[in-house]
Amino acid sequence: MAILPLLGQLADEHGRKPMLLLTTSTSIFPFAILAWNRSKGFVYAYYVLRTISYILSQGSIFCIAVAYAADVVDDGKRAAAFSWITGLSSASHVLGNLLALCLPEKYIFVVSIALLIICPVYMQFFLVETVKLAPVRNQDSACLSKMIKVLHKRYKSMRDAATIVFSSPTLRGISLVSFFYELGTSGITYVLWYYLKAAFGYGKNQFSEILMMVEIGSIVSQMLVLPLINPLVGEKIILCIALLASIAYALFNGLAWASWVPYMSAFFKVVVVLVTPSTYAIISKASSSTNQGKAQGFIAGVESIASLLSPLVMSPLTSWFLSDSAPFNCKGFSLVCASISMVIALCCACILKPEAISSHHSEVIEAPLLGDS
Repeated sequence: MAILPLLGQLADEHGRKPMLLLTTSTSIFPFAILAWNRSKGFVYAYYVLRTISYILSQGSIFCIAVAYAADVVDDGKRAAAFSWITGLSSASHVLGNLLALCLPEKYIFVVSIALLIICPVYMQFFLVETVKLAPVRNQDSACLSKMIKVLHKRYKSMRDAATIVFSSPTLRGISLVSFFYELGTSGITYVLWYYLKAAFGYGKNQFSEILMMVEIGSIVSQMLVLPLINPLVGEKIILCIALLASIAYALFNGLAWASWVPYMSAFFKVVVVLVTPSTYAIISKASSSTNQGKAQGFIAGVESIASLLSPLVMSPLTSWFLSDSAPFNCKGFSLVCASISMVIALCCACILKPEAISSHHSEVIEAPLLGDS
């Protein structure tokens, strides 16, 4: 909740490339621990480093990458570009799962580290900066004075980010959509596998089959379907359709009457994934080039708040209705409750009036020669 808006601000002020290098590099160290040794002490060390890594990188890589893409992609093509970003992420999940199945166990973490190292190395040599940075002034001052200035600057930047979002009807509306959607969908994500195992006896094979169905379908919907239909209907209609699919996904899982129903509901999930790229596109069009990171980061922070609150309700509610003391027979009642949050998100999306900032490229500099930092 704290780091996502902060990294968005820093990406606007100090450039996209340094923040991307920072967030991708942190993912290397936890897996290096497990590649070195997988004894109990090293596993605990892995979780400590993984927690720190998640604080810095979970969600922020996408936010900064979207801000970078917005710097170099025209308004009308951004939804397709963002959809390709999320679609390639789905493709990487599929390939990563296949790689883990094919590799011997002792090589999995070594190969993971090699793949993770490729990211910052590639960006260092081939990614060009898109933010025009102000010249750095050398100022000699006391350490305490510097700290006060930094804290004051961060407070002012956070306040400016909040002002940017709340002063724009579009950004304010999409914040509500993102909050209620994340409140529902993260709650489902946290308890779904536990619910399916308890209610229908699902094991790893069933989970793997559903995940593969969703990921493969998501690649098609994000990389092929959305770029084709977006010029015809626009981001708002796609967002509303995806939210409607999320409601159906929650209800079919929550009211599942047989073990095959979750497989059928997985087809709705293939449409639900379009919420993310359409949301990115709406935020991007409603933000100026100098505020892309602030807007994306602030709304990602709003989603993090929802992600924190959701399991506090969903976990005990799921356990209650799976127990013998449930007030009535509906094992997936918590998922039905999550659909209510998505209905609110859909209502907010329906009254949304997307706006575009025409001066978007006014602050973006021409890309330097390949390899320049």
